Amino acid sequence: MKNYETAVIGHISEDINTDHEGNTVRILGGAVLFATAAAGALGHKVAAITKAAPEDALRRGSLLIPAEDVYFREEARSTSIMNRYLTADKERRICKCVSQGESFGIGDLPADLTAKIYHFAGLIYGDFPDELIKYCAGKGDIALDVQTCLRHADPESGDMYFEDWKSKQEMLPYVRYLKTDAAEAEIMTGTDDRKEAAKLLFSWGAKEILITHNTEVLAYDGKKMYVCPIRARNLSGRTGRGDTTFSAYINERLGNDVPSSLLTATALVSLKMETPGQFRGTRADLDRYVAELYADRPVREI
Repeated sequence: MKNYETAVIGHISEDINTDHEGNTVRILGGAVLFATAAAGALGHKVAAITKAAPEDALRRGSLLIPAEDVYFREEARSTSIMNRYLTADKERRICKCVSQGESFGIGDLPADLTAKIYHFAGLIYGDFPDELIKYCAGKGDIALDVQTCLRHADPESGDMYFEDWKSKQEMLPYVRYLKTDAAEAEIMTGTDDRKEAAKLLFSWGAKEILITHNTEVLAYDGKKMYVCPIRARNLSGRTGRGDTTFSAYINERLGNDVPSSLLTATALVSLKMETPGQFRGTRADLDRYVAELYADRPVREI
């Protein structure tokens, strides 16, 4: 039996990205890449559960964790997404699904794997059936990035759009850690007040809420609410912001309180955003960054 702190489940996507100036690049992306990189860099034992079409099997080599901790299966389809960014800060974009990988099921979970946290790091609605979340909730804590519950792909055009999660009231009680960004929180709750949104999401059953924003990260455990500022000195590595933050936070929470976990996660993502791609540093690099830019310990209760 192999025991992990976190098992991250999700597709590796080929992303076709066009910036606001019309420059296009093809890179491998997906929440599972950024999440496992962040957790591994902090020294946590993390597994990746992923799959792709046979011709895309080499995608698993893009993960930065040891190969023995990558659980890969071949399926008929892989995920590929086109992103056209409308602004330099990459906050606004138009997305199109070129292809969507096969949905994950209970049979995709290795029989010899256990984890304290099952991190659902999906990209598109349909990546995970509700039954898989319920099943994993009986094995460990659930960490859910709600993007995979809200972001849909039109089956004809591939155009991607957001709509509320119809089964949220039923499913949120199964979730220990819930991550949204500010826009997703508004879709789910109807309010653009992130504090009120966090309270509503907690009242519907999620035990701990993380809401990312381009200026700060908010954490709420039903008792106290904290925010920590993002202090990235450039945004060249903006892609993967939420995935990096969430993974760092939930793994740190295994042994630390909310404020210290929030500080670590926000500082790490600030450092990551200064360089494109997955976080490739170490905890020592993060410690130096904290000493330089977060020495004032700026986490505050609100």
